[in-house]
Amino acid sequence: MKKFGEQISGGLLSFPRPGFTLTLDFANQGNETLKLLNRLDAMVVEAGGAINPYKDARMSPQTFDSSFPQWRALEALRDPAMVSNFWKRTALALPK
Repeated sequence: MKKFGEQISGGLLSFPRPGFTLTLDFANQGNETLKLLNRLDAMVVEAGGAINPYKDARMSPQTFDSSFPQWRALEALRDPAMVSNFWKRTALALPK
């Protein structure tokens, strides 16, 4: 657990924001672990928090959208010839 300062980052997809961040590691027990992580994601989003994309390889498009509502501004600047698997799985899976 760590506490971020009050300074707001100017980055469109910057994860640090005022408040606390908590990283948890779980043993992969397959589908049961995925269900747990989905429930935890929902709790974080409901509380107004965000999931850190560089520490999560299974973030849903909806969690990404809730965690980073400014993603469409970045998408408008993206070179169409360049796209990551993460961006395909999250941003590009959402309605425009």
